[in-house]
Amino acid sequence: MTTESLLTKPGRKIRVAPSVLTGIGAFAAVGVYVLVSSVELGLWTSLGPGPGLFPFAMGAVLAAMSVLWLSQELRRPSETAEGVDRGLVIAVVLSLTILAAVMDLLGFQLSMFLFLLYHLKLRGRRTWVSSLITALAGSVGAYYAFYYGLNVSLPVSAFPVLNTIGL
Repeated sequence: MTTESLLTKPGRKIRVAPSVLTGIGAFAAVGVYVLVSSVELGLWTSLGPGPGLFPFAMGAVLAAMSVLWLSQELRRPSETAEGVDRGLVIAVVLSLTILAAVMDLLGFQLSMFLFLLYHLKLRGRRTWVSSLITALAGSVGAYYAFYYGLNVSLPVSAFPVLNTIGL
């Protein structure tokens, strides 16, 4: 007789947690919704890729990743945490809501900088130097990548003083 046979209970199967299945279902539903909605936008035009091609690709990736996640969970379920850190969930949802509310007022760069700084310094307990550098690189870098690389306009500050200095 081995130690393993004494500690394991025969017939006991590990099941996928309902919360994990709910998450997988939510991601799959969003992926399928994006797939269906993007087809209505048009995937291809006479000039090349249409406005629905990128959302279609992202919806396909999200749906495929949901199927992959489900197969992994069915093969070997992940261990669920004892409890959810509700403080973290509330902080993220609240900070995203505030970010969305102030983006038109402060502009993308400043509001994203403050959002990243909050999560890096206060929530993630990083050093001031690494938090400032990462938040600055993330906010300004994303702005320039979208504005110049993708030709997508992002909100600028409604305050003339901030708008004058490029924020």
